[in-house]
Amino acid sequence: MKLSSFYPVLMTKDVSITSAFYVQHFGFSIVFETDWYTSLQQEEIGAELAVLQEDHETVPSSFGTSVQGLILNFEVENVDELYVRLIKEKKLPLHLDLRDEAFGQRHFITSDPSGVLIDVITVIPPDESFQDHYNIEAQTKE
Repeated sequence: MKLSSFYPVLMTKDVSITSAFYVQHFGFSIVFETDWYTSLQQEEIGAELAVLQEDHETVPSSFGTSVQGLILNFEVENVDELYVRLIKEKKLPLHLDLRDEAFGQRHFITSDPSGVLIDVITVIPPDESFQDHYNIEAQTKE
């Protein structure tokens, strides 16, 4: 199978507020917009994200609820800089404070207006105890 695209679609009660959040804070641009669906693109890294009205007719009725149990990871060059901008200045909710993890991340967790968790990460060298868990060969394939 050859994929031509892959992207998450976040189901939410308020498409415009959720979409505006990703445009304002994470540099996404709107490439398609209706009152019930927005397609977003972050050209810098080629990422796509869509936001869908949870009760839209294209969603099977038994599944028409806001997204739950999802964390979106945003890897950035300088997590400390984003922490200051998003948490200290913009006052986004803080669910996990900025910290270093032995497995190779410096990160914090916030959330979007729909409650989707957003883990903002800068990759750091992992502790020696995690070195054997990395598949270096898979990471270097292009």
